[in-house]
Amino acid sequence: MSKPRIAIDGYNLALDQGTGVATYARNLSHRLGALGAEVGVLYGQRASAGKDELLREVTLYDARPRPPHWAKRMIDDAVQGVKLSFGQEAQRVPLTDRVIRKGLEARIPHADTLWNIPEVFRAAVQTFGAKRKMGRVRLPDRQDVMHWTYPLPLRVEGTRNIYTIHDLVPLRMPYTTLDVKRRYLGTCRAIAAEADHIVTVSEASKRDIINLLGVPAERVSNTYQSVEIPDRLARKPEGLARAEVQGAFGLEWGQYWLFFGAIEPKKNVGRLIEAYLASGSTLPLVICGKQAWQMRQELGLIYEDDVRLMSDPGPVDGVQSLVRKLRDRVILLDYAPFRLLVSLVRGARALLFPSLYEGFGLPALEAMLLGTPVMTSNTSSLPEVVGEAALTVDPYDTRAMAEAIQALDGNAELRAELAAKGPVQAALYGPEQYERRLAEMYRRVGVRLGQPSA
Repeated sequence: MSKPRIAIDGYNLALDQGTGVATYARNLSHRLGALGAEVGVLYGQRASAGKDELLREVTLYDARPRPPHWAKRMIDDAVQGVKLSFGQEAQRVPLTDRVIRKGLEARIPHADTLWNIPEVFRAAVQTFGAKRKMGRVRLPDRQDVMHWTYPLPLRVEGTRNIYTIHDLVPLRMPYTTLDVKRRYLGTCRAIAAEADHIVTVSEASKRDIINLLGVPAERVSNTYQSVEIPDRLARKPEGLARAEVQGAFGLEWGQYWLFFGAIEPKKNVGRLIEAYLASGSTLPLVICGKQAWQMRQELGLIYEDDVRLMSDPGPVDGVQSLVRKLRDRVILLDYAPFRLLVSLVRGARALLFPSLYEGFGLPALEAMLLGTPVMTSNTSSLPEVVGEAALTVDPYDTRAMAEAIQALDGNAELRAELAAKGPVQAALYGPEQYERRLAEMYRRVGVRLGQPSA
């Protein structure tokens, strides 16, 4: 009996720094492999093209491809749009040992086959915005399912197409994202009309998809996500993890608060900072995340008044520049490699994650898996996934957040209780449980996978 062939997209897998949706796609690929599927990944890397097989393989992993001139990009988008209208052929990328991939495990998927269509995701979005038509793709190898891990206006010819819609934040909270709302809604409606099945990651998101897009309940499956952290990181000897936290970040184990995630409006970092300052805690707050849209508004409170710097004595004396002084109690980290981030999470007094809206809330569950107490929101999917194993608050109520921080700071028994409950709750979303939910979802579209791994 031949293995089921399931393809996924590499839309988020090419990012230099991981995101929740990239983690979702990567974990999905590994669980599909564990269930006995032959997994293919379709990338959209601009440089990975041409007749030279070695060059296609090398440039697929190129971290800094040279950007094209804007005029050439416009022409390329137009040509790609025409090709996608008729069905664009993907090109196979060799998967050999010529490129050393050791050390990239945190960002590359499990794959038996790789394909690439340069800039296909960008071109599809641009074309859909103009024509309101899904782009069509042809793969060299027949697939049983094409599983799009993000709502992209694309479909593969000659197979079943299923789509993961993680959440509908651009529609529920349009003021928190930069998505072009007309195009986003059009894409979601096209997926609702054409998808063979829709996958999501929580009951909260499933309700949104049914209510906002009018999709019948039987066409939507909630598989949740897989919460996985390699044992070599999660079970690293505490002494070594402590030394990493001290050496890399200058922090004392258990003596800091932590937020990690993108700094954007829906993450509610501005109110978190306000609550932290109001709590009176003397422990530093560490904010680890990429600074994204409206980050200045979110981070405004962590700066003190402007400090005037005077020039050195000279012919002209006066103010040369203004700088902002960062409050000593708040530490900003733009990025931490995952291997260090795990130790940073383990050593935190608690994770503070008062997001306004989450499709799943992976950071909260990752912290819980590591035995770190969590304070999070009582909105969207978060109370559903954290259960009774986290402290939940109204994310719009800074006083409630401040009181929760005070409770965690002053009550060692509460922290110990949450630290004990967290791993038990997070285990409900472990790889084996995820595989069972995946197998059931694929069965609904006519694909039978193997038994979940033990």
